[in-house]
Amino acid sequence: MLSTMQDVPLTVTRILHQGMTIHGASQVVTWTGEGEPQRRSFAEVGGRATQLARALRDELGVTGDEPVASLMWNNSEHLEAYLAVPAMGAVLHTLNLRLPPAQLVWIVNHAADRVVIVNGSLLPLLAPLLPQLPTVEHIVVAGAGDRTALDEAVAARTESGAPVRVHAYEELIAGRPTAFGTFDWPELDERSGAAMCYTSGTTGDPKGVVFSHRSIYLHSMQVNMAESMGLTDRDLSLVVVPQFHVMAWGLPHAAFMTGVSMLMPDRFLQPAPLADMIERERPTHAAAVPTIWQGLLAEVTARPRDLTSMARVTIGGSACPPSLMAAYDKLGVRLCHAWGMTETSPLGTTSNPPAGLTAEEEWPYRLSQGRFPAGVEARLAGPGGDLLPWDGESAGELEVRGPWIAGAYYGGAGAEPFRPADKFSEDGWLRTGDVGVIGPDGYLTLTDRAKDVIKSGGEWISSVELENALMAHPDVAEAAVVAVPDDKWGERPLATVVLKDGASTGYAELKEFLAGKIAKWQVPERWSVVPAVPKTSVGKFDKKVIRRQYADGELDVTRL
Repeated sequence: MLSTMQDVPLTVTRILHQGMTIHGASQVVTWTGEGEPQRRSFAEVGGRATQLARALRDELGVTGDEPVASLMWNNSEHLEAYLAVPAMGAVLHTLNLRLPPAQLVWIVNHAADRVVIVNGSLLPLLAPLLPQLPTVEHIVVAGAGDRTALDEAVAARTESGAPVRVHAYEELIAGRPTAFGTFDWPELDERSGAAMCYTSGTTGDPKGVVFSHRSIYLHSMQVNMAESMGLTDRDLSLVVVPQFHVMAWGLPHAAFMTGVSMLMPDRFLQPAPLADMIERERPTHAAAVPTIWQGLLAEVTARPRDLTSMARVTIGGSACPPSLMAAYDKLGVRLCHAWGMTETSPLGTTSNPPAGLTAEEEWPYRLSQGRFPAGVEARLAGPGGDLLPWDGESAGELEVRGPWIAGAYYGGAGAEPFRPADKFSEDGWLRTGDVGVIGPDGYLTLTDRAKDVIKSGGEWISSVELENALMAHPDVAEAAVVAVPDDKWGERPLATVVLKDGASTGYAELKEFLAGKIAKWQVPERWSVVPAVPKTSVGKFDKKVIRRQYADGELDVTRL
C-alpha cells in the first residue's frame, strides 16, 4: 500500500520562506563593538538573502550545485549566505578561519571554490592565500576592512593572466527585489548538497562532509524539540559557536525555522564583550565550547555582570568539567551537555535528566553526554569489533547512524565519495573515535577519545577524568593530560597545568588533591606548568601538540 501523503521536499528554501514570512518579526542582532548593535528582522534578512541569491546568479554566474565559500564571523550577512546559497541550489562552503593557512589553501582547492564571501576584517587572512587559489574568480567583501593587501594580490593575479573580481557586498545586492516570489527558486532534490564543512584535519588532510537539504531540515527540527534545545520565538539565542564550524551546531537554520531571535557576536568573542552583550541584550540561551565559558567565568568573577537571563546554555565540543558546571549553577546559569561532531551535523546527544529527580539525583545525568534523539542510532564496539551491551559498564568505541549522520566524505570535484575503513564500519556506521559507556536508559557517558586513552600496564586511564579532577582545584584554570612513553608501564599520564593568576600551588599539593578522587595507580608522576594549553581551531585541547612538545624536550617536566 502506498502512502496518500504529498511528497514535498525538505529543503532550506522552505526554512527561508518560513522564517521571513511566519516569523518575520524575529530579529538578528549583530554586535558591533561600539554604539548600537545592528538589528535586522527575519523579514529583512530573508529579503536580503533573496537579493544575494539573485546577485550570485546574475552577476557572478553561480549556477547548479557549485560551492560558494564563506570566510566570515557570526553575523547577519553570514546568515544571509546560509539561506541564499543552498536555497538557490548551490552549496555553502564555510571556511574555518582558525585553520593554518596551508590547510585553508588545501580545502579551497579541494572544493574548487570559485566565489568567496569574506568579512572585511578577514581580508588580511585571505589576501596572502590568493596566489595559491587558482579556482577563485570572485571575492565578495562584506563590511569595512583594509583592502591594501587584497588589492595587491588581485593585481598580481591579473598580471599572471588569472584575474579576480572584487565586489562590495552591499553594492552587489543593492536595488534588487526583496520579495521571496521575485526570484526563481529552483525545485530541489532534498538529497542534494546544501552545505559543506571540512573536519579540522588533526590527522592527515581535512575531510569534506556535505550536508543535504534533507539532513539540515531534519536536524533543525531535532534542535528545536523540547528534549533538545527546546527553543521558541520567545527566545534570544547567543550564537557563540562559530558559523564556520559545523554550521554553528545547526542553530542558524533551526532558529530561522521557528523564529528564535539570534544574538551574533561577530568578531567580539573575548570574555569582556561577551559579558557586556549578555548583560545588555539579555539572551535566554547560548551555545559555545567549554573554553568560552571558562574565560567568561573568570571575567565575571573579576568584574561581575548579570548573566541570569540565560536560563540554559548548550555546551559541547569537549567534556565540560564538573567544577565549571557547578560554578555556573551558583550564578543561576544551567549548563547542558551536548555531544556531536562534524560528521553528525553535529547534534548527537543532549543531556536532559529524566523527570522526577532531585537536583542531587540529576547531577550524574547532567555530567553525561545525554540521550540519543530519535534520529540517531548508536552502538558500542569493543576492541575486537564485538558489540557491547548498554549496561553502563562495558566501554567501547561509539558508532552511530541516522538521517543527519555522514556516510562518506567528499571526494573532490569529479571524484567519488570515499569511506575510509577507520571512519566507517563495513555495514556503514560512523566510527566516532569516542570511547564510552551507554546505560540501560540510553544515556551516553564518554570517557575519552580513542586516540587519547592512556594504556598503562594493560589498563586504561581516562585523560578526561584526570583533567576534570585537576580543574576542580581552586587554583587550576586549565589542565590537559596526555599519554607519554614509559619503560615499565608502556604509557603513563603527563599532566600539564595552567594555574590561575597569582597562584603558586605545587605539584605535590596537586597530587595530594587527586588522592581519593582518582585511583592511586592512575595519578600522574610527570607534571608541567604551562602558560596555556594549546587549542585546536575549534577550541579543543590540542593534545598532539603537547605530545610533540614532550617528545622534543620543550616542556619543563617534574617527576614525583
